[in-house]
Amino acid sequence: MTKSKYLGIWMDHARANLMEYTTEPIQTVTIECGFTHEVETEVLDKGESMMLNKQKQQQSDYYKKLGEAIVHYDNVILFGPTNAKVELLNTLKEDLHFKNIKIEVTGADKMTENQQHAFVREYFSKN
Repeated sequence: MTKSKYLGIWMDHARANLMEYTTEPIQTVTIECGFTHEVETEVLDKGESMMLNKQKQQQSDYYKKLGEAIVHYDNVILFGPTNAKVELLNTLKEDLHFKNIKIEVTGADKMTENQQHAFVREYFSKN
């Protein structure tokens, strides 16, 4: 029997910190959404509808990158201060690649990297 793999993701709409739960010290890998304030200002000059389309495209690319990481794990906890985690979960539910992955969502405030690591350790040590 193989050991299941655990992944914690603290996220908001701008960035996600991915932390694999292991016996080793937890390492953080960050994935950022390409829709920055600078991009928003640049696109907004071209029109609001263009800005909304660009934002939707960037958000979709961001969730796709996260999905590419999540598919390699058996258990995932999504946590953070915004509803981005729920949006990602809803996106993943539509894809059969994720049907055998246990993905849970919980709210969390802004956290330091050490607080995020402690949260992931505590969450998966209970499971």
